[in-house]
Amino acid sequence: MQISTKFTIAIHLLAAVDYFSGEYKVTSDFLASSIGSNPVIIRNIMSDLQSAGIISTKRGPGGIQIEKSLDQITFYDVYEAVEKNKDHLFNFHDNPNPNCPVGRNIHAALDSRLADAQRNFENDLKKYTIADVLKDIRKEVKDQESAS
Repeated sequence: MQISTKFTIAIHLLAAVDYFSGEYKVTSDFLASSIGSNPVIIRNIMSDLQSAGIISTKRGPGGIQIEKSLDQITFYDVYEAVEKNKDHLFNFHDNPNPNCPVGRNIHAALDSRLADAQRNFENDLKKYTIADVLKDIRKEVKDQESAS
């Protein structure tokens, strides 16, 4: 599959922005610390999310603003915003042997199934929202605080 870490980083980023906004100044450096990544990578992902209309950013004290309700931001929205090689989720090997009965027919036998799997995957992404993630994070934090 061709899904990069940008997808999960973007979800982490959105969750952290919502979770920490108002309490901390949420910057790319702050997010990089939470995510365990380089601030440049975070800024690139932020740029993708901004281009998709999911967030806005302001230099200085403005910080990062989520532009949609969290229950309106699906995993698919994030996937569309940050993944660049999503036309074909599955990479096909380049040179099946046309002289081999399997090599000659592998595309006919497999292509439609892979396209169907990709469609199902993308439809599944539409079922989950950033609000779902925040709900689970807040529950986990509460459970951990209760246990201590």
